[in-house]
Amino acid sequence: MEITWLGHSCFRIKGKEATVVTDPFDQTLGYPVRNPTASIVTISHGHPHHSFVAGVRGNPKVIKGPGEYEIGGVFIYGIRTFHDAEGGKRWGRNTIYVMEIDEVRVCHLGDLGHVPSSEQAEEMSGADVLLIPVGGVSTINAVGAAEIISLLEPKLVIPMHFRTEAAKVELDPVDRFLKELGLKGISPQPKLVVTKSSLPGETKIVLLDYQD
Repeated sequence: MEITWLGHSCFRIKGKEATVVTDPFDQTLGYPVRNPTASIVTISHGHPHHSFVAGVRGNPKVIKGPGEYEIGGVFIYGIRTFHDAEGGKRWGRNTIYVMEIDEVRVCHLGDLGHVPSSEQAEEMSGADVLLIPVGGVSTINAVGAAEIISLLEPKLVIPMHFRTEAAKVELDPVDRFLKELGLKGISPQPKLVVTKSSLPGETKIVLLDYQD
């Protein structure tokens, strides 16, 4: 499996038989719209920075909410959560997606705004790769992200939804998240190639460069 970060909460996850694009964004965000090709698109919530399906080529199947899905050999489970810590009263609902691709379990948290309940955490258990927002403001912040990582104990963690030179949104930089975890000197890499057998024994943080 190959994971490429296209910016914000958008990833291209390329498996042997299918490619998933998560939370595609439009041009108002600031990142270049690269029009990736996919067979499946997942949408965490209906905001133009997370739901620009028109920018994805390949006539993909679009998943927009909770439920169980199986498309092209990929199993996807959508979990209803909230965009804020007030039960959705401020920002509305959010969908977390757990995907089984090439025997690797990937969990994309979307714009999660709270620490999951024990029931929600159980539904996400066994995540090998966790794609987690860390920028605060409209999602969990560095402290909340650290708590969720401790709760889920994934093998690999890829931060997303933070401030960069390209993004025209006010969010915390990823450095605040790294500092919260006591990490320094982590260099971004262009993509992550992972297989079930290559997963580390303990949780590892991976920074990806957005692809322009």
